[in-house]
Amino acid sequence: MKYLGCIFAIVLLFSSCQEDDPVRRPNILLIVSEDNSSDLGCYGNSIVHTPNIDELAKQGMRFTNAYTTYAVCSPSRASIFTGLYPHQNGQLGWATQGYSMYEGMKVLPNYLNEAGYNTGCLGKIHVNPDSIFDFNLSELNTSNFAKKDLSAYAHEAKKFISNSRDQPYFLMVNFPDAHLPFQNDVDGLPSIKVDTSEITTTLPFVGVNTERLRKVTQKYYNCMNRLDESVGMLLDSIGDLSNTMVIYMSDHGAQFSRGKLTNYEGGLKIPFIVHWPDKYKFSNTVSHALISVIDLLPTFLDVAEQPIPEELPGMSLLTLLDEDGRDDHWRPYLAADGEGASPVMYYPRRSIRNRRYKLIHNIDVGRQDFPAYHTYASEKFYSGANYDEIQQAGADVQEMYKIWKNPPTYELYDLENDPWEWKNLSQDPKYSAVLQELLAAMIQWRKDSKDPFLDSDKLDRYTEEMNYINETYPNHTYKQNGITQLDYVNYLKIN
Repeated sequence: MKYLGCIFAIVLLFSSCQEDDPVRRPNILLIVSEDNSSDLGCYGNSIVHTPNIDELAKQGMRFTNAYTTYAVCSPSRASIFTGLYPHQNGQLGWATQGYSMYEGMKVLPNYLNEAGYNTGCLGKIHVNPDSIFDFNLSELNTSNFAKKDLSAYAHEAKKFISNSRDQPYFLMVNFPDAHLPFQNDVDGLPSIKVDTSEITTTLPFVGVNTERLRKVTQKYYNCMNRLDESVGMLLDSIGDLSNTMVIYMSDHGAQFSRGKLTNYEGGLKIPFIVHWPDKYKFSNTVSHALISVIDLLPTFLDVAEQPIPEELPGMSLLTLLDEDGRDDHWRPYLAADGEGASPVMYYPRRSIRNRRYKLIHNIDVGRQDFPAYHTYASEKFYSGANYDEIQQAGADVQEMYKIWKNPPTYELYDLENDPWEWKNLSQDPKYSAVLQELLAAMIQWRKDSKDPFLDSDKLDRYTEEMNYINETYPNHTYKQNGITQLDYVNYLKIN
């Protein structure tokens, strides 16, 4: 009996220890910045000062071919939340313009709440409808483009994590840098400013280099420095990151000419770093795998030990992490959407790439010019190259700005030899086989993902509505006339 009593006491003690120190599923910290390309020290930019993000990469895996699904914030974030392309979830434009996801969409906090995670979001969500985002905590959800009180993100994160107690947590932190307006200084941040003498040109995909644009680039780089200090405050405030997967990424590329709002690399390509030293002992590990924001939800479900719905087009990044970033068994193609983000900007397109080449299909709906070109070339839009500046550039750059303004049906680029897409190869007969390969892959992707624009009736109806809105409510006045929900959304899904 004494022996049995001892065993019983040991069992109770063991049970008590398990309750006090449970083996928890990993926490997830997702850090998302706004409107910035890979302008970080760890990606080779020596002008910016980004030691905190660089440290995540030093002990993590840095991806060189990470992409968003659409180079605009609302569609990109909708893909993060749903694991679907924008044409699958319905968020085809800015939430502030009245665009919304299809009815019945299941989003990231729904999944993780069901899995027993404490879910939180700091900063803007910017996807409609708001009502489906059942985060346990949602704070600081205004756009905050003034970049005020950035330390609040760190304080709120600390409180949220402290309140998670024995639950694993998912926390998404959305920082406002580097969204326009670019600021050299906000409340003394960044504490370390960029050295203006080192800025001899603009971003590589812009191609136009003037004194005015270099000054704009200076402000953008200071936004990157301030972003890094915000990330540093966040990580310092949280402190203990054991048993925590950390991902840093941008929602899409920088808001310069041939960047945001386009399907060029400057718009779609994003920085993406995974840091999880408890599980993966990486040291400056680099992966060239083709990954996308559609891979985030499957990854998080995998981390949470939940089934991944078969209808999700993405894949869990744990496969790549387990194989040290090697992409031998990864996807051969990666695609993206583009509609224009607002009725004024409407210009539908699709793009797809393989390991080397990229194809952009500009869908003919009767528009001669790409509307975003005129916005970026306007002097009122100070981060874009204006007409006079473009004329000062070399002949090759001027030619590509003409293509951006009035795009052909197809654009084909060799990203190995032309990473910022300055030479369109679509008319070169030497590359006809490449073009046909990528076109076949694009058509298959569009069929597999049930792209509604493959249906000419749906495309025509959508175009008619965009035309009607632009003609009836010029200069965005539809927002002041009670037009808050565009009609096309559920039509595309239901019919």
